[in-house]
Amino acid sequence: MAMLNINDGIKEFRKNKNAVLLDVRTKKEYNYGNIKGSVNIPVQLLERVSRQIVDKDTPIYVYCHSGIRSARSVQALKDMGYNKVTDIGGIKDYIDN
Repeated sequence: MAMLNINDGIKEFRKNKNAVLLDVRTKKEYNYGNIKGSVNIPVQLLERVSRQIVDKDTPIYVYCHSGIRSARSVQALKDMGYNKVTDIGGIKDYIDN
């Protein structure tokens, strides 16, 4: 899937009850502030995704701080066999509403 703006991506995520919002920042960054409902698996530990998201058809919306790690993570998830992965960019552009 194409990259969405993070605010549109969050709206789309919230419409899909089976979706996962994946934050790939470090634990420290995540604990400092995150988007409600997100799951934190740092990009360095991305192989752990398969423990939490077993169904490869689960919609996954990926974000980080600026969009660089999320883009890298989306490609890695696709390489792991996940079919519905969307890069929604960086939390720095998120507007909570």
